[in-house]
Amino acid sequence: MAAWNGRNPGGGLPRIADGERKEERSMAKKPENEGMPVVRLDRQLKYQGAILKIYEDTVLANGHEAHWDFIHHDGAAAVLPVTAEGKILMVRQYRNALDRYTLEIPAGKLDDPKEPKIECAYRELEEETGFRTENMEYLISVNTTVAFCDEAIDIFVARKLIPSHQHLDEDEVIDVEAWDLKDLEEKIYQGEITDGKTIAAIMAYARKYRSVDKKDEMA
Repeated sequence: MAAWNGRNPGGGLPRIADGERKEERSMAKKPENEGMPVVRLDRQLKYQGAILKIYEDTVLANGHEAHWDFIHHDGAAAVLPVTAEGKILMVRQYRNALDRYTLEIPAGKLDDPKEPKIECAYRELEEETGFRTENMEYLISVNTTVAFCDEAIDIFVARKLIPSHQHLDEDEVIDVEAWDLKDLEEKIYQGEITDGKTIAAIMAYARKYRSVDKKDEMA
């Protein structure tokens, strides 16, 4: 997934064509959410990048006009891959926003807003881990940053993994590691895994599939 540094190569925010502004303003000629506690009066596109669109919303909240930031994301899919031995494949990669390496489940954005998320999950599993599967099961959905971004991720469990090959982007460096579930849980409790989708996936998987006696054997 490409990183965005907040600026264009020429400096500052890129100019938005007048036609695009008119199109974005037409979205808010009348309040879209009348009857809600907050009424949106206007939405203007301020920046469009490779992954995100950043808007300024004008709203009425508690009878007061306010200006809120809103970020649109087309959506993504993530996968929790489980080996025949019950280990979970994780990816370690550098994240520019945090300026450090993170341990995460494989994930990636949709190629198109209408792409089925399970198809994205199949693709990202093979691209990032070098394994593919014909056994993908829905686990949960998460909204990653509800205060100002609409990014939504569907998370799947992949089993019966078939060795294949990684297909990384030119700017991607990803190491694949196999972990026991209990060790990943401990890293969450120690604050060593902080990625939201990864925490949600691991905890949901553990709760759904762990045996009734709560030992590390899976049901």
